[in-house]
Amino acid sequence: MTGRDEYYNRSKQEGYRARSAYKLKQLDEEAGLFGPGNTVVDLGAAPGGWLQVAAEAVGPQGRVVGVDLQRIKPLDDHDVVETIRGDMTDEETRARITELVGEEGADVVVSDMAPNMTGEYSLDHARSVHLARQAFETAMVVLATGGDLAVKVFDGRDLADLREEMEGEFQYVRSIRPDASRDASSELYLVGKHRITAPVRTGDELDVEIEDVGGEGDGIAKVEGFTLFVPGTETGETVRVRVTDVKPRFGFAERLD
Repeated sequence: MTGRDEYYNRSKQEGYRARSAYKLKQLDEEAGLFGPGNTVVDLGAAPGGWLQVAAEAVGPQGRVVGVDLQRIKPLDDHDVVETIRGDMTDEETRARITELVGEEGADVVVSDMAPNMTGEYSLDHARSVHLARQAFETAMVVLATGGDLAVKVFDGRDLADLREEMEGEFQYVRSIRPDASRDASSELYLVGKHRITAPVRTGDELDVEIEDVGGEGDGIAKVEGFTLFVPGTETGETVRVRVTDVKPRFGFAERLD
């Protein structure tokens, strides 16, 4: 039995709308995308297989929003799913997504979108990167601090630029090829973990005022509300620092003066 037959048959037996549901399950297993109570946005969600997987993962306290130009048939078994018919790049559609996910933003954005295939690989690759970049840009509108992003793309020369852009917005980025992908497929998924919305980046140099000293003895400074820990400083000092590491909700810096 081929891999395609296996996942196709399993999807029919287990009630998923598409065999691609198993790709998302495997992405979640490997990258830890979902948790109970999460808010998830699925871009290009039709026919709804990924919506089913996400709804199962987040449970009754979660929320799943599916977006597609095509109509998505209602998922009667999953009350947490809401759908939007529209273009994710339209401001009206993005505003609707933002409204549904709420002020805190989405915990996860996923996209399994692929272009209409032409058979010319370089063109199909370029179009897939374009779609992935659109999903990435939409995610930057709706994704919360610390949130994750998973987007499909075909491997090729334009992939490095997209990955570099994502690396500027997440704590780290990795590429994953799920077993459920067809053997002949060049598809992979770029997974950005822990979105960073800090006003500083690693290597930045700036002057900060030490407002307090934490329990570990490091000075605490605030930059536009973002916390920086600075060893070897005392409350009340103004010091020149270089940022050495940035996490989603705090960072570290070394004293320069």
